[in-house]
Amino acid sequence: MKRHAELLLALLGVLAVVLVAWAVPWLRFVLTIALAKGLAVLGILLLLRAGQVSFGHALFVAFAAYVVAFLAPLLPETLLLLPVAALGSALLGLLVGLFVVRYREIFFGMLNLALSMVFYSVLEKFYAITHGTDGIRLAPTRFAGMALEGAAQGWSVLLLALALSLGFGVLVRLHLASPMGQALAGIKTREPRLEFMGVPARRVLLSAYVLSACMAGCGGALIAMTTRHVTPALAYWTASGELVFIAILGGAGSVLGPFLGALAYELTRVYAAALVADAWQMILGTVLLLVILFAPGGLWGMGRALFARRRAA
Repeated sequence: MKRHAELLLALLGVLAVVLVAWAVPWLRFVLTIALAKGLAVLGILLLLRAGQVSFGHALFVAFAAYVVAFLAPLLPETLLLLPVAALGSALLGLLVGLFVVRYREIFFGMLNLALSMVFYSVLEKFYAITHGTDGIRLAPTRFAGMALEGAAQGWSVLLLALALSLGFGVLVRLHLASPMGQALAGIKTREPRLEFMGVPARRVLLSAYVLSACMAGCGGALIAMTTRHVTPALAYWTASGELVFIAILGGAGSVLGPFLGALAYELTRVYAAALVADAWQMILGTVLLLVILFAPGGLWGMGRALFARRRAA
């Protein structure tokens, strides 16, 4: 029943995003970026189920974005660039994961952060290849063989982001309900017992880590295709902190939480920056503080509690 309710809410959310993008065209860009970040945060949700937090997941977002930027002149097809970038991030996640899954808690989080900052330094210093902080302007791409411009290009990426969000949301929901997903919760609470039962905790965490890197890669590719410009800032520690911020804001109680948090974050940032240009960071910080103090389950937990209270009344 809960699964059907989540699917219905997801479909209603897709419809709401499309309607808002149609009614307010300039928000189409913001909504696409929010969905892209939601995909990356969905990967962090997987790791949170195991009690681990990655403070360096922007590594995979930036890696995929640069893969798209480098390959776009050679392979100007969106529907090919995106899976190549996602696969590249998944392979990078496998290499990094083989190392970091040996550690837990703060060591896990800080190792991810350190590797992300190493990648940031490489992007910044190798100017001849990456153009440093100037970044790389994305070459024009095609969508299913068609050269789209302006609004048509924006709509194509937004619809692609919606399709990926739905697809990965269902995949993660099924994964969490599977024995491998249940084992993730066991890593958080009783890892020695898992090992005693013959379940390799490192392998379970590694599979979740690779899947999370793949989703972050999809998010990075979408960001590159939306902004048409990639810079090393995508891998900076503040970008990873932003993803963790969104995870806390949305809540980890459902696969809808990351997208709810990402949409709330991006819309709050846009309107706060427009209304109070010099203090929008303070507004975002205040929102996060209020969520931590009064709604530890995030926006999803808050909405579920209100719904349960209304049903009880």
